[in-house]
Amino acid sequence: MAKSKSRTVVEPFAHFDLPTHHLSIHSLSLSQSTLYLGTQNGSLLLLSLNPRPNPTFNPSSVDSFSFSSLSRNVSLLRTVSLSDSPVESIFVLSEIGVVLVLSGGFLFLTDSLLIQPVKKLGGLKGVSVIARRFRGTNSQSTDLVENSSKGQRILDKFGGVKANGVKTRELEQNRDVNYVFALVVGRKLVLIELVLGSSFLNASFVILREMQCFDGVKSMVWLDDSVIVGTINGYSLFSCVTGQSGVIFSLPDLSRPPLLKLLWREWKVLLLVDNIGVIVDALGQPVGGSLVFRKGGPDSVGDLSSYAVVVRDGKMELYHKKSANCIQTVTFGVEGVGQCIVADEENRSGEVVAVATPKKVICYRKVPSEEQIKDLLRQKNFKEAISLVEELACEGEMSKEMLSLFHAQVGFLLLFDLHFEEAVDHFLQSETMQPSEVFPFIMRDPNRWSLLVPRNRYWGLHPPPVPLEDVVDDGLLAIQRAIFLRKAGVETVVDEHFLSTPPTRAELLESAIKNIIRYLEVSREKDLTLSVKEGVDTLLMYLYRALNYVDHMEKLASSENCCIVEELETLLDGSGHLRTLAFLYASKQMSSKALAICRILARNYSSGLWKDPAAENVVHDGSACVTSGTETAATEASKILEDSSDQELILQHLSWIADINPVLAVRVLTSEKRTNQLSPDEVIAAIGSKKVEILQRYLQWLIEDQDSDETRFHTYYALSLAKSAIETFDSESTSQSPDTGSQELVKTIDVQKDSIFQSPVRERLQIFLQSSDLYDPEDVLDLIESSELWLEKAILYRKLGQESLVLQILALKLEDSEAAEQYCAEIGRPDAYMQLLDMYLDPRDGKEPMFKAAVRLLHNHGESLDPLQVLERLSPDMPLQLASDTILRMLRARLHHHRQGQIVHYLSRAVHIDARLARLEERSRLVQINDESLCDSCHARLGTKLFAMYPDDTVVCYKCFRRQGESTSVAGRDFKQDVIFKPGWLVSR
Repeated sequence: MAKSKSRTVVEPFAHFDLPTHHLSIHSLSLSQSTLYLGTQNGSLLLLSLNPRPNPTFNPSSVDSFSFSSLSRNVSLLRTVSLSDSPVESIFVLSEIGVVLVLSGGFLFLTDSLLIQPVKKLGGLKGVSVIARRFRGTNSQSTDLVENSSKGQRILDKFGGVKANGVKTRELEQNRDVNYVFALVVGRKLVLIELVLGSSFLNASFVILREMQCFDGVKSMVWLDDSVIVGTINGYSLFSCVTGQSGVIFSLPDLSRPPLLKLLWREWKVLLLVDNIGVIVDALGQPVGGSLVFRKGGPDSVGDLSSYAVVVRDGKMELYHKKSANCIQTVTFGVEGVGQCIVADEENRSGEVVAVATPKKVICYRKVPSEEQIKDLLRQKNFKEAISLVEELACEGEMSKEMLSLFHAQVGFLLLFDLHFEEAVDHFLQSETMQPSEVFPFIMRDPNRWSLLVPRNRYWGLHPPPVPLEDVVDDGLLAIQRAIFLRKAGVETVVDEHFLSTPPTRAELLESAIKNIIRYLEVSREKDLTLSVKEGVDTLLMYLYRALNYVDHMEKLASSENCCIVEELETLLDGSGHLRTLAFLYASKQMSSKALAICRILARNYSSGLWKDPAAENVVHDGSACVTSGTETAATEASKILEDSSDQELILQHLSWIADINPVLAVRVLTSEKRTNQLSPDEVIAAIGSKKVEILQRYLQWLIEDQDSDETRFHTYYALSLAKSAIETFDSESTSQSPDTGSQELVKTIDVQKDSIFQSPVRERLQIFLQSSDLYDPEDVLDLIESSELWLEKAILYRKLGQESLVLQILALKLEDSEAAEQYCAEIGRPDAYMQLLDMYLDPRDGKEPMFKAAVRLLHNHGESLDPLQVLERLSPDMPLQLASDTILRMLRARLHHHRQGQIVHYLSRAVHIDARLARLEERSRLVQINDESLCDSCHARLGTKLFAMYPDDTVVCYKCFRRQGESTSVAGRDFKQDVIFKPGWLVSR
């Protein structure tokens, strides 16, 4: 059984009681604003309906209506008597104003106003059932009338054979509009075309086809090429094209009589099988689901938009065709009132149905979809309203504007009903709802954005917007009232979940704020006006603060936003959300205020006035990985200063940032983000002498990254590094002393760890002294002269050209033989090696001779030294076993070099002789000239003239030779640039 739902789809608007002299209503037909009644005694009544009755919809009047008020909407126009038999079927041919009636086995024609006399259609009798042919939208069905006309042309050759007493040629001439019907006459199924001329009084018919049928046909429908007939045994389908038939369903014994109904909207057919309505297509194939009616089945079935209308025992029920749910039940008569009939308008857009008992007729019209939705929303039946809207949208009966309005209206109703999540879901589905419409729920009127709120009342089903606190308080009061009424036995429309487990005010308020936040966050992505964006961002910050969503507040404040600072300053300052306020100032380019707050934050954290989150994490987690509040404040301040070009502001806040984290201070000073760089002199003066590493890092950036070539900065940087190197060297020397305690050693290591540089200061000093040529080496040398920085001194002496001092430091002080030999190689003179040898052999200052270093030097560079000078310089104290091998190798190398030079000399001499010989052979080459020889340049005959020949064998006269020159041939080849070789010129030895 279909699930019953409560919804008002139709409402009564007209009522008519049958006059007493008529027996009872037997058939019914509805056409636009007219209603035709067929009675049991063969009369046809014409009723006129008020096309525009009172449009006010009142759901309570559907079952409790007044017959007297509805009677005014209908009036009896005329009555005509057709026969003594019941009127079985009525067909209104509204296009031509004709009514076709079946009564007593005969067909009758009359005009639609029942004014003219009734015409009985001759030639047909014993008709039990009639059905008109309907062709669905985009149907490919066969045109029977056209086929019939082609067949009649053969008969025209014989002078026009009569069909039903009228010549076919005359029929063709008088045929204006074609109407095709299927008749059951006895056991025959006859297909006819009703031919109407200028008047229905001249009407005739043409038999298109006859087929064998069954006994006991009770109902029939003709759709496209299929005629479906219903008998007591079941339903069968006949093809009007081929004449073939087949069984669709067989009815069980003792079942209800067959009933067929054409569904205009879908162009499908409903077949009644006991109390089940099966929907089939034009080919008899079931489509979609089935409709399960009340026990016993209906007396009659109608079609109204998306609903099937069934009547029985004084009750009318509306079933949705797709969901098969019973949507509405209307009582219009007492139980046992007799056979009930329902008639519809027989078109896809019909809005009216008429139901009849034997003695009265009541007309119902479809309630507009908008009114149905409103009625469901008034009942707080939100799910049913949403289902109806989705159905209408799927069928294309609801515009996008109306759909958006509905979602907004439902959202507001759900909001006041304390269903905040569902309310926001509907707000987000509405394309026309403005974010400013929720502003009154956040901030009380009047406020900055009061004039931006559109006064949309929608359908007027919800109260005016008030702050969320008031919405929650009113909702809780309604829940308490409903609980009290429930105990008193009074039904209410409050949510059962709220009645069973009443929520707390805090829970509801938190849910409301969370969901309004969700709506505003989505609204931020929309294309809004500036004033609305300001309201969205500012009120979103209000809501974040209400729930203490610190991360969300800081994220919104630090990103691009349209918050109004004046609206939030007092709020955030009073609640202690200074970081958020600082971010907000920074996003609005109010850097001075933002930095002042950062400084306050750093001071409060460092002084212990506020709890540091890093310290708390150390206590709870045992790890110090969380950044301290002080450093976080400094980090945010540095981000602001990195973008700023305000030198005064930067230098004002540089000191406290440097005290917290020198790296941040360096990042501020060396930022490439600012448009105008800072003045180096002002920065150096502001840093001072205490922040040595910051100063050095700034000078390094100035020199290396900014390519500064000012000597003063290079010298200042070198002096600073030298001073730090001396201090570090002295500190390390002191810490390595056996008299120094372990505490001093640990302190030295900690200082190195806290350095902002990764490399030691001496390494940086040495690299700079070697790479830069712009500092004053004498100033630096004066500073480190009395220190033990020997390598640095060597670099400086090298800059000054003091080669002897450099060699003394490298060889004697540092005892770095490899460096000393490399320096000699850089000097490039043999005497440098001899000078180095003298130093090794006679170091002076009481030092012992460095024989091993001397032997190494002789071994590596002995071939560059004069053996005689070496022997003269060797000390008599030098052990013979150290020098013998080296001297012997040196002498052998000297002899080898001498002999090798001789070999090269003689080879070069041989090549020179060969070249001279080849040149002589080339110059001695004979060239034969005769009377036919021509100059390759001017093409004149040479004869006895002087001539010249180039290496590429071209011959020219002496005049052309003077003009061309001896190095350029006729072909333009320059032998000085493009040298030519011949095999005979090459040295073959």
